[in-house]
Amino acid sequence: MIQKIVTPVPFPEGTVNSYILKNDALSIIDVGTKTPEALEALKEGVKNAGYRMGDIEQVILTHHHPDHVGWIDAFPNAEVLGHVYVDAWLRRDPVFINSHYDFYMDRMKEEGVPEKYLYWVKKMTRSVEMLGERTLTGIIHDGQEIPGHKGLVAIETLGHAQSHLAFWHEEKKAMIGGDLLIGKISSNPLIEPPLNPKAKRAKSLLQYNESLKKLLTLPIDILYSGHGDEITNVNELVNARLEKQHLRAMRVLDMLEERPKTIFELNVEIFPAHWERELGLTLSQTIGQTDYLLDNDFITEEIDENGVFWYAKK
Repeated sequence: MIQKIVTPVPFPEGTVNSYILKNDALSIIDVGTKTPEALEALKEGVKNAGYRMGDIEQVILTHHHPDHVGWIDAFPNAEVLGHVYVDAWLRRDPVFINSHYDFYMDRMKEEGVPEKYLYWVKKMTRSVEMLGERTLTGIIHDGQEIPGHKGLVAIETLGHAQSHLAFWHEEKKAMIGGDLLIGKISSNPLIEPPLNPKAKRAKSLLQYNESLKKLLTLPIDILYSGHGDEITNVNELVNARLEKQHLRAMRVLDMLEERPKTIFELNVEIFPAHWERELGLTLSQTIGQTDYLLDNDFITEEIDENGVFWYAKK
C-alpha cells in the first residue's frame, strides 16, 4: 500500500512528494523540506493516512537534496536509511564538507568563468542548515531489498544526485523514483563533489542518461515521482527526454563550428536570458553537454596555460 503526501518547497518545483509504505514495516520515503509549513503538511499527511509520526518505523531517502531529507528529525522512532553519499552529508563529515568550496572554485576556473563571477562559488556550496540533525542508521546498496518491504529493491540511479536511489517492485511493476523522472520538467544532472576530495568529478549527465536507460529495461506500469503526478508512460517519456538532450548537445556542437570555446562562453550562448541569475545550474547543464559530446567523440578538449578547458569541434 502506497499513500502520497504532498508538502510545499521554497524552490521553483513548488511541492515535493513523500510516500508512506505499509508492509511488514511502516516506512516513509522522503520527508520534505526543513520549513514549518512543510512539517505541518507532513504531520497532516501522516495523520490522514491513519498514523502518528512516532508510528513510522523507517525513513527511506531517495537522495540527499534538502527538499527530500529536511524532516528526518520529525520521526523519533524511525531508522533512517539511504545511500552512503547521504551519510557523509548527514554526518557533516568535515573532510567532505570542507572540500566543497575548493571543488566548485576549481570547476569555475576550468570553465573560464571571469573573476567577477567567482562569488557564485559560495552560492554553489550547499549549506547543511536545511538538513536534519539525525544521521543514517543504515546504508542502502544497489540491488538491496528494503527491510520490511519484500520485493522492493533499491536501484542506484546516479546523475541528478550522487546519492540517488530508486525503489523497484517487480511483482507490482511499480517504482518509487525520486527525482529520476518527473512528469512536467526534466531533472537536472547536477555537478556535485565526490566523496573522496581527491577523486575526479563525476560526469553527471552521462550518469543520468545511463540511469534513465535502466528504466527502459524494466516493465514499469507506474512510477511514483518525487514531484508532481504519477507517471504511466515511462518508456515514452524516457525516450523523449534522451532525444531532447541529444538535440541540445547537437546545438552546442554547432556553436563550436567557427572556433574553440570555453564552458563559460558556451554557457552564455546557450542560456542568454538565464545564465547570470542561475550560473551554477546553467554551468552544470553546459558541462553535461560537453561531457556528452566528448563521450561521443564529436569534440576535443584542451587545457591552456591557465588551466582553462577549451572545446573544439572535430
